[in-house]
Amino acid sequence: MVKIKLGYAPTRRSIFSAADASKYRDLIAEKLKELDIDFVDIDDINEEGLLYVDNDVKKIAEKFKKEGIDGLFLPHCNFGTEYVCARLAKELNVPVVLWGPLDERPDKNGIRLRDTQCGLFATGKILRRFRIPFTYLTNCRLDDPVFERGLRDFISVCNVVKVFKNMRILQISTRPFDFWTTMCNEGELLEKFNIQLAPIPMTELIEEVKYVKTDENKLKDMISYINNNMDVMVKENEVENVAALTIAMENLIEKYGCQAGAIQCWNALQKELGIMPCASNAILNEKGIPIVCETDIHGAITALMVEAAGMDEARGFFADWTIRHPDIKNGELLQHCGPWPISVANEKPKLTYPLAFDYPGSLTAEAKHGDITLCRFDGDNGEYSLLLGNAKGVDGPKGMGTYLWIEVDNIKRLEAKIVEGPYIHHCVGIHKNIVPVLYEACKYIGIKPDLYDPIEDDIKAYLRGE
Repeated sequence: MVKIKLGYAPTRRSIFSAADASKYRDLIAEKLKELDIDFVDIDDINEEGLLYVDNDVKKIAEKFKKEGIDGLFLPHCNFGTEYVCARLAKELNVPVVLWGPLDERPDKNGIRLRDTQCGLFATGKILRRFRIPFTYLTNCRLDDPVFERGLRDFISVCNVVKVFKNMRILQISTRPFDFWTTMCNEGELLEKFNIQLAPIPMTELIEEVKYVKTDENKLKDMISYINNNMDVMVKENEVENVAALTIAMENLIEKYGCQAGAIQCWNALQKELGIMPCASNAILNEKGIPIVCETDIHGAITALMVEAAGMDEARGFFADWTIRHPDIKNGELLQHCGPWPISVANEKPKLTYPLAFDYPGSLTAEAKHGDITLCRFDGDNGEYSLLLGNAKGVDGPKGMGTYLWIEVDNIKRLEAKIVEGPYIHHCVGIHKNIVPVLYEACKYIGIKPDLYDPIEDDIKAYLRGE
């Protein structure tokens, strides 16, 4: 299970009630515990456990860094002290969320113990001065469902940022010669985003496959998994090669400290092993280790972002945009040779031959219908963006490989987005609406969110709590 840790730094200002600020510090902490949100407080920093003294900023930052927080939560408990909030956020360089409890009615004399909304206005301005991106949760009651929803979305955002800033991708061989679309700038990915590649030759993978075959017990377990979860329509020795390739790729992922992989799936591998890697990719994708096709590094980045935004609650699937639906005006076929996770399938997948190659090792299965998110991280000429939007699964003609007919709001608009770029024919889907999370995460990782439908106002309204 994914765990994200928040630094909990409730803030106050001296001209409003310190006692009321302390009350809300405790109430908010109890709510976080109730929601099972992992957090680190500042109760040991000063006697109030509140952020308002400039001299405490360094001490709080040191504690939060030591605890390895992934995001900073700055609840404004009466007004808040904007400059210490900004200085703390600057020290930590993690996603920041601002929120404050809705102010109560002033008493009969016009006196109010808090001025929370005004404090949020002040802190937002100073964070901008410091060039610190932040997330704002609307000023609401602690028990308002919008608070919980917004905080959980922020935690998902933190997970995307955490994963994105610590990516290392196993690149298995070069891209296929014919696929210029999957070229990437390794140096630029490192310089801009700290995304690291671990390139290895195909020979290293083949040697690892040979080594794996010496471990009969591990190989037997993987063969058993394949036979139990797939309708096997290939030879026993070919199943053994699929199993060995799966274990070999996972071993190399671990060896090089990677979180995902991109493999040259044709044609050098076929000459060595006589199989396609699709089913092996599917098994690892099911385990939450994205392996994408055609050495598509940007595709692997996309897959990791999708998995992170989904908080391990659903598996992503790597797909081609292929052809228009023959009957549905805004329909499209998402398909690939067979690398989709088994849990995505609407039926027991067949381990068989792919559409365009004469080698076994691919899966055939239609994916589940329902609402999905589609996205693609990509870039060229030094600029990067994230294409994203919604779709739904629909009925359509039988296909080969792993496939899903989908319907979008306007296929012509989407088609133009992909053709005009910087995107290619690959995307990643997931059976979950993660569009708002990915949209919000973009501000922290320095890329442009690019919606293929004009829904930006709707997303902003959702993030505001409307």
